[in-house]
Amino acid sequence: MGVFSKYHRYREAGEQANVNNVERFGEPVRSLFTSTKVLTLHHQIDITDEHEQVVYQSWSKFFSLRDKTDITDAAGNRVAHIERKFFSIHERHFVTMADGLSFELSTELFHLIKDITNIVGLDWQLRGNILGMNFELYDRDGSIIAVISQKMLSLHDKYCVDIYRPEQEAVVVAILVTLQHMIRDREAASSVSSSSGN
Repeated sequence: MGVFSKYHRYREAGEQANVNNVERFGEPVRSLFTSTKVLTLHHQIDITDEHEQVVYQSWSKFFSLRDKTDITDAAGNRVAHIERKFFSIHERHFVTMADGLSFELSTELFHLIKDITNIVGLDWQLRGNILGMNFELYDRDGSIIAVISQKMLSLHDKYCVDIYRPEQEAVVVAILVTLQHMIRDREAASSVSSSSGN
């Protein structure tokens, strides 16, 4: 389904790149896929390649106000550390890469149709649509870096990312994991507000 859908662009490993992505940006250089482990003491995300081999993993501590998360590569080397800023009207997460590069994801408020997340420190922008579950990552010049898509109705919270700038792969993975946390936080806040409204 992912290959033929103009609107919902998620696909599984082994499937062809989404037709909409290919028409707009060309064939991706590399694609990665995520799956969240459920029923573990730590929130764990496996990031795999097209052959379903784990290339990165992320772990988060449960019951942490700052939602501290570490990302490692397949050999266990640290790739990035992510923390949520507590008590902020914007959704803000700070990312520090293993090489010392640091940046912040900050969501612009009051965008009803599209979500815009500024990546301060890189001058990049994540533009997306939570309803369509598709996100595009652009650099400061407006050139595409990656396209992220979420699978609808998935117990394991699956994502696919098509990467067009392979030299930025580690940063893209850190942004992908941060985005998953931001969406999960928003869904949790929405369920709390809807249940308290009843």
